[in-house]
Amino acid sequence: MAENSGAKQGTASLFSPYKMGKFDLSHRVVLAPMTRCRALNGIPRPALAEYYAQRTTNGGFLVSEGTLVSNTAAGFPHVPGIYNEEQVEAWKQVVDAVHDKGGIIFCQLWHVGRASHQVYQPGGASPISSTNKPISSRWRILKPDGSYGAYPKPRALETYEILDVVEHYRKAALNAIRAGFDGIEIHGAHGYLIDQFLKDGINDRTDEYGGSIANRCRFLMQVVQAVVAAIGAERVGVRISPAIDHLDATDSDPLGLGLAVIDRLNKLQLELGLKLTYLHVTQPRYTAYGQAESGRPGSEEEEAQLMRALRKAYHGTFICSGGFTLELGMEALSQDDADLVSYGRLFISNPDLVSRFKINAPLNKYIRKTFYTQDPVVGYTDYPFLEKGPLSRL
Repeated sequence: MAENSGAKQGTASLFSPYKMGKFDLSHRVVLAPMTRCRALNGIPRPALAEYYAQRTTNGGFLVSEGTLVSNTAAGFPHVPGIYNEEQVEAWKQVVDAVHDKGGIIFCQLWHVGRASHQVYQPGGASPISSTNKPISSRWRILKPDGSYGAYPKPRALETYEILDVVEHYRKAALNAIRAGFDGIEIHGAHGYLIDQFLKDGINDRTDEYGGSIANRCRFLMQVVQAVVAAIGAERVGVRISPAIDHLDATDSDPLGLGLAVIDRLNKLQLELGLKLTYLHVTQPRYTAYGQAESGRPGSEEEEAQLMRALRKAYHGTFICSGGFTLELGMEALSQDDADLVSYGRLFISNPDLVSRFKINAPLNKYIRKTFYTQDPVVGYTDYPFLEKGPLSRL
């Protein structure tokens, strides 16, 4: 069972302290990683420092937006990278702003794989993936000019190329630590590159990275091992979403896949004699174009059973995410279904979400059309705090 602050089962709440490895958290409300498209030309700007600082509490835990590990990793306009010196230097002001308010921040390392377009690729090349199958027309990609288009056919990585991509993650992790981040989260979820290797609905390879669950887990585990060797297990989190179909990321046995990943992470921890910082798992109700307003069709009890099975299997801190409200978060913790709960959309529109949750105050409504714009203020840092006047978006 996970490390915790000593709270007995049934007594933990969103506002209970928690010891996450070497980090002492004052509460269990986590800022989820969210793409916001405000890093013009891939460089974090002062607006990012303000945005993250607004959402920082003393002893609070934040995960950065998906941050590119290489120049082939992008699938959205103006997302930040951490693969060159200019990016590393720019991130320092963001991290410092969080640390100045007593927060703890991890950098989420991201490669979108086939969820990209030639317009984002060096020389207009095809996006890379585990496969040469494109994402279906059910999904659309946001292009730099603000239009939406079809996902193109990707190029399946040659076997010999895969370790080069692993190296990109390793270097990005080292860069994140140089930028001052407290650790990193490996994005292995939501239909992006690592998930494209994990899921049998996508991965059609016939080499040692395809076919069996063991082979499909190989790329993720090579990334985890490389990053752990570079910066230490106590600074590494992993995010997975075995039951999520985002970007056609389906698997014939989601529970089996999730348990297989967890088994390998547990064994690695045992071999190291150290625990990873956490495992971050997205609830099945996360669906197309973000989190569904009314939840994913299907049995809520089946979803709960799947998440509980993963929670029970993992030997370490377990973070859950995906459409949580104050009430659902409190329920998850009181029932010992998670140690921490991460929030996305509610944190976009409520920079003081933790304070509002504590007093059960009304929440600002988020404005979806400004989620992915490039304005450094509108829909980004202009949502009001409780103590700063009337709540115009109630």
